[in-house]
Amino acid sequence: MDYKELLEAYWRRQLDQRAEEKKANWILRKKYLHESRGSKVPRMRGEGKLLGTKTEKDGTTRLQYDLLATFFIKQGNSFYHEEEKRRHTVSIKEEEIINDQLADRPALPKDVPAISVFGKEEDIRASRFNYDRRAAVQYAERWWNEYNPNYKEFAVDCTNYISQCLAAGGAPMRGMPNKGEGWWYQGDSWSYSWAVAHSLRWYLSGSTQGLKGREMEKASDLSPGDVICYDFQGDGRWDHNTIVVTKDLQGEPLVNAHTDNSRHRYWSYEDSMAWTENCKYKFFRIGE
Repeated sequence: MDYKELLEAYWRRQLDQRAEEKKANWILRKKYLHESRGSKVPRMRGEGKLLGTKTEKDGTTRLQYDLLATFFIKQGNSFYHEEEKRRHTVSIKEEEIINDQLADRPALPKDVPAISVFGKEEDIRASRFNYDRRAAVQYAERWWNEYNPNYKEFAVDCTNYISQCLAAGGAPMRGMPNKGEGWWYQGDSWSYSWAVAHSLRWYLSGSTQGLKGREMEKASDLSPGDVICYDFQGDGRWDHNTIVVTKDLQGEPLVNAHTDNSRHRYWSYEDSMAWTENCKYKFFRIGE
């Protein structure tokens, strides 16, 4: 069976939906949200990568694949493109796709560790730093869909990726070797704030030296290199972080992220399966 041809035909049908079905899948939902903000999406492109298959006793084949979608966005006379990769699990029987759904994301830890924003006394030398926003954004663009081998790759990698971007921008580390203190990565160890979304959110708002964040009122107040934190359920447990890499013609941030790997994504994340109407945001200006 040619799985590639089968999936290509499937997605051609999926993207040829009636108007009332325009939010039937994540690609059409993203297109709809862009259009609802006054942008146009004149072209979309998809590239799939097969990851593996397994055939059950009943003859059903389970197949997993990554779908990298590129959206060409038109605002006025200007264009930019957004990219996102999501993993799918599909069931195939008698050469027909009977079910296709987004693969489950790894569960976030239930018990979010407490952290201290304070480091050791010798870390006071890191009380101020000149944040290189350009370097942070360049790093975010280089590694948005890859994993730097100099760091551990996490199953839920969003905060690890953001921390790497901040470090590339010159943010000083402090608090090592205590995982519950400061913000740091060293060898095979790291602080909770380096890799856990909830911990980084509270570190940014509580730190008074080195890496710290100043809360801004709205997303449009941010600049490239700044960070947005997301509480998708609005329950006080912060789930996700992104980094601003540019802004659209309306002055709204476009962000990069891991899990799901995204580039130039509109900051609100309303197209995410995790997003709810109760979603809360924190907008952090990084540096002095």
